[in-house]
Amino acid sequence: MTKENRRDWLIKGGLVIDPPSGTMEVRDVLVERGRISGIAPQISKEGVSIIDARGMWVVPGLIDIHVHFRDPGYEYKETIETGLKAAASGGFTQVCCMPNTSPVNDTGAITLYMREKAKKVKGPLLYPVGAITKGQKGETLAEIGDMVENGAVAISDDGHPVMNSETMRRAMEYASHFGIPVMDHCEDKNLSADGLIHEGLVSTALGFKGIPSASEEVMVARDICLARLTGTRVHLQHLSSKGSVELVRWAKNMGLPVTCEVTPHHLTLTHHAVETYDTNTKVNPPLRTEEDRQALIEGLTEGVVDCVASDHAPHSLKEKDVEYDLAAFGISGVETALGIVLRLVQEGKLSPLRAIEAMSTSPARIVGLDGGGLGVGQPAHITIIDPEKTWEVKPEEMLSKGKNTPFAGWKLKGKAIITMVNGEVVWEAR
Repeated sequence: MTKENRRDWLIKGGLVIDPPSGTMEVRDVLVERGRISGIAPQISKEGVSIIDARGMWVVPGLIDIHVHFRDPGYEYKETIETGLKAAASGGFTQVCCMPNTSPVNDTGAITLYMREKAKKVKGPLLYPVGAITKGQKGETLAEIGDMVENGAVAISDDGHPVMNSETMRRAMEYASHFGIPVMDHCEDKNLSADGLIHEGLVSTALGFKGIPSASEEVMVARDICLARLTGTRVHLQHLSSKGSVELVRWAKNMGLPVTCEVTPHHLTLTHHAVETYDTNTKVNPPLRTEEDRQALIEGLTEGVVDCVASDHAPHSLKEKDVEYDLAAFGISGVETALGIVLRLVQEGKLSPLRAIEAMSTSPARIVGLDGGGLGVGQPAHITIIDPEKTWEVKPEEMLSKGKNTPFAGWKLKGKAIITMVNGEVVWEAR
Protein backbone atom coordinates (compact mmCIF):
# COMPACT_ATOMS: atom_id res chain seq x y z
CA MET A 1 0.00 0.00 0.00
CA THR A 2 1.31 3.39 -0.92
CA LYS A 3 2.09 6.06 1.63
CA GLU A 4 1.50 8.94 -0.78
CA ASN A 5 -0.94 11.61 0.38
CA ARG A 6 -3.27 11.72 -2.59
CA ARG A 7 -6.95 12.09 -3.25
CA ASP A 8 -7.23 9.68 -6.23
CA TRP A 9 -7.23 5.95 -5.46
CA LEU A 10 -8.46 2.64 -6.75
CA ILE A 11 -9.21 0.32 -3.84
CA LYS A 12 -9.16 -3.18 -5.31
CA GLY A 13 -10.88 -6.35 -4.22
CA GLY A 14 -12.07 -5.48 -0.72
CA LEU A 15 -15.28 -6.64 0.92
CA VAL A 16 -17.41 -3.49 0.68
CA ILE A 17 -19.71 -3.21 3.71
CA ASP A 18 -22.18 -0.38 3.15
CA PRO A 19 -25.11 -0.29 5.58
CA PRO A 20 -27.23 2.31 3.71
CA SER A 21 -27.46 0.06 0.65
CA GLY A 22 -27.19 -3.23 2.53
CA THR A 23 -24.18 -4.12 0.39
CA MET A 24 -21.71 -6.71 1.63
CA GLU A 25 -19.89 -7.83 -1.49
CA VAL A 26 -16.39 -7.80 -2.98
CA ARG A 27 -16.08 -4.62 -5.03
CA ASP A 28 -13.56 -2.11 -6.34
CA VAL A 29 -13.93 1.46 -5.13
CA LEU A 30 -12.67 4.40 -7.17
CA VAL A 31 -11.84 7.65 -5.40
CA GLU A 32 -11.25 10.81 -7.44
CA ARG A 33 -10.72 14.35 -6.20
CA GLY A 34 -11.65 13.32 -2.69
CA ARG A 35 -14.99 11.70 -3.56
CA ILE A 36 -16.19 8.22 -4.39
CA SER A 37 -16.66 8.15 -8.15
CA GLY A 38 -17.27 4.46 -8.77
CA ILE A 39 -18.12 1.14 -7.11
CA ALA A 40 -18.23 -2.01 -9.22
CA PRO A 41 -17.03 -5.63 -9.36
CA GLN A 42 -14.14 -4.56 -11.59
CA ILE A 43 -12.81 -1.05 -12.23
CA SER A 44 -9.78 -0.11 -14.33
CA LYS A 45 -8.35 3.38 -14.22
CA GLU A 46 -5.04 4.84 -15.31
CA GLY A 47 -3.18 7.44 -13.26
CA VAL A 48 -4.45 6.53 -9.83
CA SER A 49 -2.71 4.79 -6.95
CA ILE A 50 -3.79 1.24 -6.21
CA ILE A 51 -4.67 -0.04 -2.75
CA ASP A 52 -4.80 -3.83 -2.64
CA ALA A 53 -7.68 -4.52 -0.24
CA ARG A 54 -8.11 -8.24 -0.87
CA GLY A 55 -9.14 -9.93 2.37
CA MET A 56 -9.98 -6.55 3.90
CA TRP A 57 -13.22 -4.78 4.75
CA VAL A 58 -13.82 -1.47 3.00
CA VAL A 59 -16.36 0.45 5.07
CA PRO A 60 -17.71 3.99 5.47
CA GLY A 61 -15.37 5.99 7.66
CA LEU A 62 -16.02 5.31 11.33
CA ILE A 63 -17.58 8.16 13.30
CA ASP A 64 -17.28 8.69 17.06
CA ILE A 65 -19.84 11.17 18.36
CA HIS A 66 -18.53 11.22 21.93
CA VAL A 67 -14.89 12.09 22.61
CA HIS A 68 -13.10 14.33 25.08
CA PHE A 69 -9.96 15.91 23.66
CA ARG A 70 -9.40 18.21 26.70
CA ASP A 71 -8.24 21.14 24.56
CA PRO A 72 -8.30 23.98 25.55
CA GLY A 73 -7.28 23.89 29.18
CA TYR A 74 -6.26 20.31 29.96
CA GLU A 75 -3.62 19.71 27.33
CA TYR A 76 -1.60 17.61 29.77
CA LYS A 77 -4.34 14.94 29.36
CA GLU A 78 -4.87 15.30 25.60
CA THR A 79 -4.64 17.83 22.83
CA ILE A 80 -6.67 18.13 19.68
CA GLU A 81 -3.61 16.94 17.76
CA THR A 82 -2.94 13.84 19.87
CA GLY A 83 -6.64 13.07 20.09
CA LEU A 84 -7.12 13.22 16.34
CA LYS A 85 -4.07 11.06 15.69
CA ALA A 86 -5.34 8.49 18.17
CA ALA A 87 -8.78 8.56 16.54
CA ALA A 88 -7.28 8.08 13.09
CA SER A 89 -5.37 5.02 14.27
CA GLY A 90 -8.66 3.67 15.60
CA GLY A 91 -10.23 4.00 12.15
CA PHE A 92 -12.28 7.14 12.81
CA THR A 93 -12.70 9.72 10.07
CA GLN A 94 -14.98 12.08 12.04
CA VAL A 95 -15.35 12.83 15.75
CA CYS A 96 -17.62 15.00 17.89
CA CYS A 97 -15.79 16.65 20.75
CA MET A 98 -17.51 17.31 24.08
CA PRO A 99 -17.48 20.78 25.66
CA ASN A 100 -15.96 20.11 29.10
CA THR A 101 -12.79 22.04 28.37
CA SER A 102 -11.35 25.04 30.23
CA PRO A 103 -12.83 27.43 29.43
CA VAL A 104 -15.96 25.43 28.69
CA ASN A 105 -17.06 25.44 25.07
CA ASP A 106 -20.09 27.63 25.75
CA THR A 107 -19.39 30.40 23.22
CA GLY A 108 -18.71 30.60 19.52
CA ALA A 109 -15.14 31.68 20.18
CA ILE A 110 -14.21 28.37 21.81
CA THR A 111 -16.11 26.42 19.16
CA LEU A 112 -14.16 28.23 16.46
CA TYR A 113 -10.86 27.68 18.30
CA MET A 114 -11.43 23.92 18.31
CA ARG A 115 -12.34 23.81 14.63
CA GLU A 116 -9.44 25.96 13.52
CA LYS A 117 -6.92 23.99 15.56
CA ALA A 118 -8.25 20.72 14.13
CA LYS A 119 -7.79 22.02 10.57
CA LYS A 120 -4.03 22.12 11.18
CA VAL A 121 -3.93 18.39 11.88
CA LYS A 122 -3.89 15.71 9.20
CA GLY A 123 -6.54 13.54 10.70
CA PRO A 124 -10.26 13.04 11.24
CA LEU A 125 -12.69 15.92 10.87
CA LEU A 126 -13.58 17.43 14.24
CA TYR A 127 -17.07 18.69 15.05
CA PRO A 128 -17.47 20.54 18.36
CA VAL A 129 -20.42 19.90 20.64
CA GLY A 130 -21.32 23.06 22.52
CA ALA A 131 -22.43 23.27 26.13
CA ILE A 132 -26.10 23.44 27.05
CA THR A 133 -25.52 25.87 29.92
CA LYS A 134 -22.90 28.46 30.70
CA GLY A 135 -19.94 26.84 32.38
CA GLN A 136 -21.90 23.56 32.36
CA LYS A 137 -23.41 24.73 35.64
CA GLY A 138 -26.96 23.80 34.69
CA GLU A 139 -28.35 27.28 35.25
CA THR A 140 -28.29 29.75 32.32
CA LEU A 141 -28.40 28.63 28.70
CA ALA A 142 -25.12 28.96 26.83
CA GLU A 143 -24.71 30.98 23.63
CA ILE A 144 -26.25 28.21 21.54
CA GLY A 145 -26.86 30.25 18.38
CA ASP A 146 -23.32 31.62 18.46
CA MET A 147 -21.86 28.14 18.81
CA VAL A 148 -23.97 26.71 16.00
CA GLU A 149 -22.95 29.60 13.75
CA ASN A 150 -19.32 28.70 14.42
CA GLY A 151 -19.73 24.99 13.76
CA ALA A 152 -21.27 23.24 16.77
CA VAL A 153 -23.33 20.24 15.63
CA ALA A 154 -25.09 19.51 18.93
CA ILE A 155 -25.23 20.65 22.55
CA SER A 156 -24.48 18.73 25.73
CA ASP A 157 -23.39 19.34 29.30
CA ASP A 158 -21.79 15.89 29.27
CA GLY A 159 -20.33 15.00 32.63
CA HIS A 160 -22.56 17.60 34.25
CA PRO A 161 -26.20 16.57 33.84
CA VAL A 162 -28.77 19.34 33.57
CA MET A 163 -30.71 18.66 36.75
CA ASN A 164 -33.30 21.41 36.27
CA SER A 165 -36.01 20.06 33.97
CA GLU A 166 -37.27 23.53 33.06
CA THR A 167 -33.77 24.52 31.93
CA MET A 168 -33.53 21.34 29.87
CA ARG A 169 -36.91 22.00 28.31
CA ARG A 170 -35.85 25.49 27.23
CA ALA A 171 -32.60 24.13 25.84
CA MET A 172 -34.51 21.60 23.78
CA GLU A 173 -36.89 24.23 22.45
CA TYR A 174 -34.01 26.52 21.55
CA ALA A 175 -32.01 23.71 19.90
CA SER A 176 -35.00 22.82 17.74
CA HIS A 177 -34.75 26.22 16.04
CA PHE A 178 -31.29 25.25 14.79
CA GLY A 179 -32.13 21.65 13.91
CA ILE A 180 -29.49 20.18 16.20
CA PRO A 181 -29.88 17.36 18.72
CA VAL A 182 -29.53 17.76 22.46
CA MET A 183 -27.17 15.17 23.91
CA ASP A 184 -27.60 14.33 27.56
CA HIS A 185 -25.52 12.61 30.21
CA CYS A 186 -28.38 11.00 32.13
CA GLU A 187 -27.61 11.09 35.83
CA ASP A 188 -29.57 12.25 38.85
CA LYS A 189 -26.79 13.65 41.03
CA ASN A 190 -28.97 13.39 44.11
CA LEU A 191 -29.07 9.62 43.68
CA SER A 192 -25.48 9.12 42.53
CA ALA A 193 -23.67 11.65 44.75
CA ASP A 194 -20.27 10.40 45.96
CA GLY A 195 -20.84 7.01 44.35
CA LEU A 196 -17.87 5.20 42.88
CA ILE A 197 -19.18 2.03 41.21
CA HIS A 198 -22.47 0.29 40.44
CA GLU A 199 -24.65 -0.17 43.49
CA GLY A 200 -24.92 -3.90 44.02
CA LEU A 201 -23.18 -6.95 45.42
CA VAL A 202 -19.70 -5.83 44.38
CA SER A 203 -20.02 -2.36 45.91
CA THR A 204 -21.25 -3.96 49.14
CA ALA A 205 -18.40 -6.47 49.21
CA LEU A 206 -15.75 -3.82 48.50
CA GLY A 207 -17.26 -1.22 50.80
CA PHE A 208 -17.59 1.35 47.99
CA LYS A 209 -20.54 3.74 47.83
CA GLY A 210 -22.69 2.69 44.91
CA ILE A 211 -24.36 4.45 42.00
CA PRO A 212 -27.80 2.89 41.45
CA SER A 213 -29.14 2.20 37.97
CA ALA A 214 -32.09 4.40 38.92
CA SER A 215 -29.82 7.46 38.89
CA GLU A 216 -29.55 7.02 35.12
CA GLU A 217 -33.01 5.69 34.43
CA VAL A 218 -35.00 8.51 36.04
CA MET A 219 -33.18 11.03 33.83
CA VAL A 220 -33.65 8.88 30.74
CA ALA A 221 -37.38 8.91 31.52
CA ARG A 222 -37.29 12.67 32.11
CA ASP A 223 -35.61 13.33 28.79
CA ILE A 224 -38.04 11.08 26.94
CA CYS A 225 -40.94 13.04 28.44
CA LEU A 226 -39.36 16.32 27.38
CA ALA A 227 -38.76 14.98 23.87
CA ARG A 228 -42.44 14.17 23.69
CA LEU A 229 -43.31 17.65 24.98
CA THR A 230 -40.97 19.64 22.71
CA GLY A 231 -40.58 17.42 19.65
CA THR A 232 -36.83 18.02 19.84
CA ARG A 233 -34.31 15.34 18.88
CA VAL A 234 -32.73 14.00 22.06
CA HIS A 235 -29.67 11.76 22.12
CA LEU A 236 -29.00 9.85 25.33
CA GLN A 237 -25.32 9.32 25.99
CA HIS A 238 -23.48 6.19 27.21
CA LEU A 239 -26.44 4.17 28.48
CA SER A 240 -25.46 1.47 30.95
CA SER A 241 -28.56 -0.27 32.31
CA LYS A 242 -31.25 -2.69 31.20
CA GLY A 243 -33.91 -0.29 32.46
CA SER A 244 -32.59 2.50 30.24
CA VAL A 245 -32.78 0.25 27.19
CA GLU A 246 -36.38 -0.62 28.01
CA LEU A 247 -37.29 3.04 28.36
CA VAL A 248 -35.73 3.86 24.98
CA ARG A 249 -37.54 0.91 23.42
CA TRP A 250 -40.81 2.36 24.68
CA ALA A 251 -39.93 5.83 23.37
CA LYS A 252 -39.16 4.47 19.92
CA ASN A 253 -42.35 2.46 19.86
CA MET A 254 -44.14 5.74 20.59
CA GLY A 255 -42.39 7.34 17.61
CA LEU A 256 -40.49 9.87 19.71
CA PRO A 257 -37.30 11.52 18.35
CA VAL A 258 -35.00 9.72 20.80
CA THR A 259 -31.65 8.08 20.00
CA CYS A 260 -28.96 6.63 22.23
CA GLU A 261 -25.44 5.26 22.36
CA VAL A 262 -23.49 2.63 24.25
CA THR A 263 -19.75 2.42 24.89
CA PRO A 264 -17.47 -0.52 24.09
CA HIS A 265 -16.59 -0.92 27.77
CA HIS A 266 -20.22 -1.22 28.84
CA LEU A 267 -20.68 -3.86 26.13
CA THR A 268 -17.71 -5.85 27.40
CA LEU A 269 -17.12 -5.39 31.13
CA THR A 270 -19.20 -5.69 34.30
CA HIS A 271 -18.79 -4.41 37.84
CA HIS A 272 -16.79 -7.55 38.64
CA ALA A 273 -13.89 -5.90 36.77
CA VAL A 274 -13.68 -3.47 39.69
CA GLU A 275 -12.70 -6.32 42.04
CA THR A 276 -9.12 -5.88 40.78
CA TYR A 277 -9.12 -2.33 42.20
CA ASP A 278 -7.76 -1.20 38.82
CA THR A 279 -8.71 2.48 38.64
CA ASN A 280 -8.95 2.14 34.85
CA THR A 281 -12.30 0.43 35.49
CA LYS A 282 -13.65 3.57 37.16
CA VAL A 283 -16.04 5.19 34.73
CA ASN A 284 -19.28 7.18 34.84
CA PRO A 285 -21.81 5.72 34.33
CA PRO A 286 -20.28 2.73 36.10
CA LEU A 287 -19.81 -0.77 34.80
CA ARG A 288 -22.94 -2.64 35.80
CA THR A 289 -24.18 -6.24 35.93
CA GLU A 290 -24.04 -9.06 33.39
CA GLU A 291 -27.80 -8.69 32.95
CA ASP A 292 -27.29 -5.04 32.04
CA ARG A 293 -24.46 -5.89 29.65
CA GLN A 294 -26.53 -8.48 27.84
CA ALA A 295 -29.45 -6.04 27.58
CA LEU A 296 -27.15 -3.45 25.99
CA ILE A 297 -25.89 -6.00 23.46
CA GLU A 298 -29.44 -7.07 22.67
CA GLY A 299 -30.52 -3.44 22.30
CA LEU A 300 -27.62 -2.73 19.96
CA THR A 301 -28.38 -5.81 17.86
CA GLU A 302 -32.06 -4.84 17.56
CA GLY A 303 -31.35 -1.19 16.82
CA VAL A 304 -32.99 0.09 20.01
CA VAL A 305 -29.49 1.29 20.87
CA ASP A 306 -28.53 3.29 17.81
CA CYS A 307 -24.79 3.50 17.90
CA VAL A 308 -21.48 2.86 19.62
CA ALA A 309 -19.47 5.81 20.93
CA SER A 310 -16.18 5.53 22.78
CA ASP A 311 -16.67 8.25 25.42
CA HIS A 312 -12.90 8.64 25.02
CA ALA A 313 -11.82 10.20 28.33
CA PRO A 314 -8.03 10.40 28.62
CA HIS A 315 -6.40 11.17 31.96
CA SER A 316 -2.84 11.55 33.15
CA LEU A 317 -1.13 8.91 35.27
CA LYS A 318 -1.32 11.11 38.37
CA GLU A 319 -5.13 11.09 38.12
CA LYS A 320 -5.38 7.32 37.81
CA ASP A 321 -2.44 5.97 39.79
CA VAL A 322 -4.09 6.76 43.12
CA GLU A 323 -6.57 5.14 45.51
CA TYR A 324 -9.78 4.06 43.80
CA ASP A 325 -11.96 6.62 45.54
CA LEU A 326 -9.61 9.44 44.51
CA ALA A 327 -9.16 8.40 40.88
CA ALA A 328 -10.77 10.27 38.02
CA PHE A 329 -13.65 8.69 36.11
CA GLY A 330 -12.94 7.75 32.51
CA ILE A 331 -11.44 5.36 29.98
CA SER A 332 -9.19 6.21 27.03
CA GLY A 333 -11.13 4.34 24.37
CA VAL A 334 -10.84 5.72 20.87
CA GLU A 335 -8.02 3.34 19.88
CA THR A 336 -9.64 0.17 21.19
CA ALA A 337 -13.30 0.80 20.28
CA LEU A 338 -13.26 -0.99 16.92
CA GLY A 339 -11.40 -4.02 18.24
CA ILE A 340 -13.81 -4.37 21.15
CA VAL A 341 -16.89 -4.15 18.90
CA LEU A 342 -15.39 -6.71 16.52
CA ARG A 343 -15.21 -9.15 19.45
CA LEU A 344 -19.00 -9.11 19.43
CA VAL A 345 -18.95 -9.85 15.70
CA GLN A 346 -16.59 -12.76 16.24
CA GLU A 347 -18.84 -14.07 19.02
CA GLY A 348 -21.83 -13.99 16.64
CA LYS A 349 -23.68 -11.33 18.62
CA LEU A 350 -23.43 -8.63 15.96
CA SER A 351 -23.37 -8.95 12.18
CA PRO A 352 -20.57 -7.11 10.36
CA LEU A 353 -23.19 -4.93 8.67
CA ARG A 354 -24.80 -3.94 11.98
CA ALA A 355 -21.42 -3.30 13.60
CA ILE A 356 -20.41 -0.87 10.85
CA GLU A 357 -23.85 0.73 10.88
CA ALA A 358 -23.49 1.35 14.62
CA MET A 359 -20.02 2.87 14.21
CA SER A 360 -20.59 4.91 11.06
CA THR A 361 -24.02 5.19 9.47
CA SER A 362 -26.06 5.73 12.63
CA PRO A 363 -23.69 8.31 14.17
CA ALA A 364 -23.75 10.27 10.91
CA ARG A 365 -27.55 10.24 10.93
CA ILE A 366 -27.84 11.29 14.57
CA VAL A 367 -25.63 14.35 14.21
CA GLY A 368 -26.34 15.11 10.56
CA LEU A 369 -22.84 14.59 9.16
CA ASP A 370 -21.79 13.83 5.60
CA GLY A 371 -20.60 10.27 5.52
CA GLY A 372 -21.77 6.98 6.92
CA GLY A 373 -22.06 5.43 3.45
CA LEU A 374 -20.09 4.49 0.36
CA GLY A 375 -22.39 5.89 -2.30
CA VAL A 376 -21.06 7.38 -5.54
CA GLY A 377 -20.64 11.12 -5.11
CA GLN A 378 -20.14 10.98 -1.37
CA PRO A 379 -16.98 12.30 0.32
CA ALA A 380 -14.29 9.63 0.41
CA HIS A 381 -14.34 9.04 4.15
CA ILE A 382 -13.26 5.41 4.14
CA THR A 383 -11.87 2.97 6.69
CA ILE A 384 -10.12 -0.20 5.55
CA ILE A 385 -10.12 -2.93 8.19
CA ASP A 386 -8.08 -6.12 8.38
CA PRO A 387 -10.59 -8.41 10.15
CA GLU A 388 -7.92 -11.08 10.77
CA LYS A 389 -5.20 -8.88 12.22
CA THR A 390 -4.49 -9.85 15.82
CA TRP A 391 -2.92 -7.35 18.16
CA GLU A 392 -2.36 -6.71 21.83
CA VAL A 393 -3.51 -3.59 23.65
CA LYS A 394 -0.32 -1.99 24.94
CA PRO A 395 -0.91 1.34 26.73
CA GLU A 396 2.68 2.44 26.15
CA GLU A 397 2.09 2.25 22.38
CA MET A 398 -1.16 4.22 22.38
CA LEU A 399 -1.05 7.52 20.50
CA SER A 400 -3.40 9.20 22.95
CA LYS A 401 -1.79 10.89 25.92
CA GLY A 402 -4.26 8.96 28.03
CA LYS A 403 -3.02 5.43 28.73
CA ASN A 404 -5.94 4.69 31.06
CA THR A 405 -7.42 1.55 29.55
CA PRO A 406 -8.88 -1.48 31.32
CA PHE A 407 -8.05 -3.55 28.23
CA ALA A 408 -4.26 -3.56 28.69
CA GLY A 409 -2.92 -6.96 27.68
CA TRP A 410 -6.10 -7.98 25.83
CA LYS A 411 -5.58 -9.76 22.53
CA LEU A 412 -7.95 -8.32 19.94
CA LYS A 413 -8.69 -9.41 16.39
CA GLY A 414 -9.46 -6.83 13.73
CA LYS A 415 -7.86 -3.44 13.21
CA ALA A 416 -8.07 -0.39 10.97
CA ILE A 417 -5.12 -0.39 8.60
CA ILE A 418 -6.01 2.66 6.50
CA THR A 419 -8.09 5.68 7.46
CA MET A 420 -9.01 8.01 4.61
CA VAL A 421 -10.59 11.46 4.97
CA ASN A 422 -11.76 13.27 1.82
CA GLY A 423 -9.54 10.96 -0.19
CA GLU A 424 -6.42 11.64 1.88
CA VAL A 425 -4.82 8.81 3.82
CA VAL A 426 -4.48 10.17 7.36
CA TRP A 427 -3.48 6.87 8.96
CA GLU A 428 -1.78 3.74 7.67
CA ALA A 429 -0.74 0.88 9.91
CA ARG A 430 2.91 0.03 9.71
